[in-house]
Amino acid sequence: MPTNSPLSPETRAIIRAQMSRRGLLAGAGGLGAAGLLAACGTKSGSSGTKAAIATDVSDKEKVARWANWTLYLDYDSNTKNYPTLEAFKKSSGIDVTYAEDVDDNNTFYGKVAGQLKLGKDIGYDIVTLTDWMAGRWIRLGYTQAFDEAAIPNKVNILPVLKDVSFDPGRTNSLTWQTGFAGFGWNKALLPKGVHTLDDLFAPANKGRIEVLSEMRDTMGIIMQYQGVDISQSFTENEFMNAVDFLEKHISDGFIRQVKGNSYKEDLISGDAVAVIGWSGDLFQLASENKDKFEFAIPESGGTLWSDNLMIPSTSPHKKNAEAVINNYYDPAVAAQVAAYVNYVCPVEGAQAEMEKIDPALAKSPYIFPDAAALAKVKVFAALTPAEETKYQTAFQKATGN
Repeated sequence: MPTNSPLSPETRAIIRAQMSRRGLLAGAGGLGAAGLLAACGTKSGSSGTKAAIATDVSDKEKVARWANWTLYLDYDSNTKNYPTLEAFKKSSGIDVTYAEDVDDNNTFYGKVAGQLKLGKDIGYDIVTLTDWMAGRWIRLGYTQAFDEAAIPNKVNILPVLKDVSFDPGRTNSLTWQTGFAGFGWNKALLPKGVHTLDDLFAPANKGRIEVLSEMRDTMGIIMQYQGVDISQSFTENEFMNAVDFLEKHISDGFIRQVKGNSYKEDLISGDAVAVIGWSGDLFQLASENKDKFEFAIPESGGTLWSDNLMIPSTSPHKKNAEAVINNYYDPAVAAQVAAYVNYVCPVEGAQAEMEKIDPALAKSPYIFPDAAALAKVKVFAALTPAEETKYQTAFQKATGN
């Protein structure tokens, strides 16, 4: 549920910006067949070809270059720098160049794919990419395995993020920020709330329901309702049963539209009373509309998405990059970042540190969901290229896209 504390205009501006960031993730779902073949991961993070690994010159060159998304690190508008990064640079002696160079998973990959394949330096020692793209890089051998001793703070990762299908054991990636999909609704129109798919598709809601165009989120929620563990390998029949469920509720007129995060406008206007949506969107809507909207993880399970820190195979500054990553898994540092970006913080211990920064945000279930909430969300299993093409095609056909 949303925090009841008032948000400053600056904080609201930040949240609006991060919602656009999430919209980019949704856009990744609309790939054509050729793009799908390129964009997916596999069921194992250790399979596939292995690119040549660059020689590490960290001891000679005390630098690290980090590519991230926009408005995704704590920023001081007065000093025009990143406080946690400046503190790290001062304490470590490593000069970190931080660039907001990731505007989309596919376009970023397109810029560096040729160099990665040739084993040439892509100009970054850390990249921050979404689960399915992270899986792709790991599958192709375009990342370097971590030196576990160099990242002792890795033990602080939330248990729910600790072991994912695209990188078992988190040997090549660590979560930067995360969030989840579930149900959102207008509290005035649906005072009893929406906690199951039966609640969502209640007869009174017919024609006023919207679901996400992001396949993994909408299908993940339906499949879990049908008893499927989406974090593990599932059958084609299990996926297609969920497609049939979705298609029936579209043809029967229950679902008004299938959308990206533009469903927010329909909730505000009243054209939609309930949605399958993202927690961050509902945080924004509630904070800007007098707590009018609510979010809940489905009783049968929601989905969890993440952006991930990785070291490219071409990075000549691996040791320095590991020091940066380790720094951001320090709970005190992670709390400073979370206070700015307002996503689900992946670092255990950060909530206690947030109490010292902003007690209201420390209580936010959007940033620090409790163990019960985290136990109800799962990461959608990585798909093979053939599965990605087949499932995305079936989903798009069912939704009319």
